Amino acid sequence: MDKLLNKINSPADLKGLTNDELNILCREIREFLIDSVSETGGHLASNLGVVELTVALHTVFNVPEDKIIFDVGHQSYVHKLLTGRKELFHTLRQFGGLSGFPKSSESESDAFNTGHSSTSISAALGIARGRDLDGASYNVISVFGDGALTGGMMYEAMNDAGHTKTPLILILNDNAMSISKNVGAVSKHLRKLRSQPAYFRSKQAVESFLKLIPLVGKPAVTLIKHIKRFFRRLVIPTTLFDDLGFRYMGPVDGHNIKSLITCLEYARDEQRPVLLHIQTKKGKGYIPAENNPQKFHGISAFDKTTGQTKSSKETYSSRFGSAMLRLAEANPKVTAITGAMPDGTGLNEFHKRFKNRFFDVGIAEQHGVTLSAGLAKAGYIPVIPLYSSFLQRAYDQTLHDVCLQNLHVVFPIDRAGIVGADGETHQGIYDISYLAHMPNMTILSPASLDQLENMLDFAVNSFNAPIAIRYPRGSAQADGITSGFTLGKAQIISEGTDITIIASGRMVKRAQEVAKIAGKSVEIIALPTIKPMDEAAVISSAMKTGSVITIEDNVKTGGIGSMIATILKENQIECKFKIFAFPDSPVTHGSIDELDKLYGLDAASIASKI
Repeated sequence: MDKLLNKINSPADLKGLTNDELNILCREIREFLIDSVSETGGHLASNLGVVELTVALHTVFNVPEDKIIFDVGHQSYVHKLLTGRKELFHTLRQFGGLSGFPKSSESESDAFNTGHSSTSISAALGIARGRDLDGASYNVISVFGDGALTGGMMYEAMNDAGHTKTPLILILNDNAMSISKNVGAVSKHLRKLRSQPAYFRSKQAVESFLKLIPLVGKPAVTLIKHIKRFFRRLVIPTTLFDDLGFRYMGPVDGHNIKSLITCLEYARDEQRPVLLHIQTKKGKGYIPAENNPQKFHGISAFDKTTGQTKSSKETYSSRFGSAMLRLAEANPKVTAITGAMPDGTGLNEFHKRFKNRFFDVGIAEQHGVTLSAGLAKAGYIPVIPLYSSFLQRAYDQTLHDVCLQNLHVVFPIDRAGIVGADGETHQGIYDISYLAHMPNMTILSPASLDQLENMLDFAVNSFNAPIAIRYPRGSAQADGITSGFTLGKAQIISEGTDITIIASGRMVKRAQEVAKIAGKSVEIIALPTIKPMDEAAVISSAMKTGSVITIEDNVKTGGIGSMIATILKENQIECKFKIFAFPDSPVTHGSIDELDKLYGLDAASIASKI
């Protein structure tokens, strides 16, 4: 029997389907996602949870005329399937293939590019206001998870949207998860609403009753409105969203296609700010993902029968986590802060063993950094590991609250450099540039797992100022790198007379690969300390070889190469000089090896330029 999914080539193909057919389609979509993502890897659990919601959205609304903005965007796979990209799905997150996130250059159905959390309401409100200025009448819908509500930007946007009465539909996909379980007062508020399943039904019943109160002439209109408002407040408790100016609807079963369509049609017709609160199960329909939604939030290729991934080596993240246990055991002042990612950053065991010194702030990097500043002021040693692309969300807090006060906050920067398949919104290639100019900031960069552990020990126990340790995704290590390092000192990995290669982090191994095939006498300088730079070592080697190249896992502007160019210029060192780094343009998705080659950072490309 031909599958129903094979007949769906655009949202228009959904319009005539019955509820039973839509339920069949949802089941087929889940099967398709499991089959496909098991081959390519990707964000499986979040997409399994929004199948019915996405089908209902495309049944009620007309994309691309109506605009759907997905917060973060990792839950947009079903949307992509239904908007003409089914045949390309085998290329998901592959070099040259479909992005794992909404991308307007990929399809006009993707209304706004997203990759980070808590941005969708602001974007949706901007689009809605543009619509109103144009005198148009299309719908604008923001879809976000309860995890996004830990981000302060959401409340800034709701505060703005609620009081202006701009027609806007917000859909809160409540699965009690971001990547890990959600935390905080907002999560508690949502739990309270979930525990009152009759809330929406009672609200509808009371409002239906109140509508039956007759209006007797114009003089009575105002009075009746006040009476209605009084009874509504008396009988129905208000929510945070009501108080912010939204017509709250929910909680609604997010896996009941009929209820979803009814509610979405109601929200569409309201013509005012509406918030529809739906409850879903992350990973629904695939038992391994239901049982372990954290693991299947973002997962590499796996065996769909067992749910098992291939065994992996020890990574920088896992080594960081084990080192933190040792440091916290020895020093009661060590604290750990995470932005909803204890698993991704290696802090799960720390959370279990040192609960009173572990603080999960949710997806709120700005708050997390300033919280760390406060802890440092109180005499503690806060360690706040964040992915490089997420730390950039807290630029001002890092500069203003930590660096200007010269506070002892440790910033382990995970996923620094290129990250691969997650693409342009997640590449960690900007942190050197945005940290190097901050006063009092020190930047370290290990070239091996042992060196990371040594640097973390130093940062926690032997330093007393802001310090960042940037390390890559995975386990790439240079050959022969010991754990030792001296702050502010370069390491001469190999001596040579023809050319100097200066590198840090994972690019030290790349320098070693280049040296093997360059056909020249190569001097390799590793920079375990990026700031402060060892100017003497740079000048000495440049004068010795007369040719210098830098290789870095960062954008060209403001990175290591730029810093060394300044050193050479200021000291009037005449030599040949070239920077190998990523360009000032969005870096696409693909494997790390593919992206290195694309941008001329593989060993063969660099050697050919030498």
